[in-house]
Amino acid sequence: MKIALMDSGIGLLAATAAVRRLRPDADLVLSLDPDGMPWGPRTPQDLTERALAVAEAAARRRPDALIVGCNTATVHALTALRARLEPELPVIGTVPAIKPAAAGGGHLAIWATPATTGSTYQRTLIRDFAGGVPVTEVPCWGLAEAVERADEAAIDAAVSAAAALTPEDVTTVVLGCTHYELVAERIRTAVQRPGRPPLVLHGSAGAVAAQALRRLGEQPAPGATPHGTLTVLLSGREGSLPAPALAYEEGRLLQAVTPAG
Repeated sequence: MKIALMDSGIGLLAATAAVRRLRPDADLVLSLDPDGMPWGPRTPQDLTERALAVAEAAARRRPDALIVGCNTATVHALTALRARLEPELPVIGTVPAIKPAAAGGGHLAIWATPATTGSTYQRTLIRDFAGGVPVTEVPCWGLAEAVERADEAAIDAAVSAAAALTPEDVTTVVLGCTHYELVAERIRTAVQRPGRPPLVLHGSAGAVAAQALRRLGEQPAPGATPHGTLTVLLSGREGSLPAPALAYEEGRLLQAVTPAG
């Protein structure tokens, strides 16, 4: 089994690590776009063109499924990606975990990029899945960019700024950008209030990995022999994991995977 994941940068690490933990025997193809990153500031048309190029580079490696490991690319490019690649290649998008987070009740905060915060896309998810709970949208200025660079000081500053915008009675935080899952515990520490119940965090990586297996009719097998290989594509060129990836547990997990020959 071969599973490909795509993103402009290392935001795909969380979902990649989740796939690796569920199926250590699966070959992995990571398709990044260092020549075109970041995707967030691009127009939807431009972003879609970049995403299609990155997806097609992955598709040439003949994977069994493709995970779009980026919320922004899912919003703007998922329809085009599916039109281009399915049904031959199943394409799985990444959607903020608003539905399961709202099911727990309590005040919900959605941490997302400034472009996503207040967007029609996010407001529609809130309307459809979180109508019965209070929701606060929190724009996280510079956090994804800081995580991408593994810039410790900038991460701390961005997390602190977003935490200051998060109401004290929030019980649950949705991580609405895949980069944020790489610093989830820093976010938990920053938002957790003394004397309040333990904060609940909802990311998307685990659900996306599980959905990819379901689309393939496969089951999790975390005890499988870890012989899966790793291929990294950088704007279509074969390469290696970007150095900042190794600052995170998820990146170090992948560093131990055998490169594809």
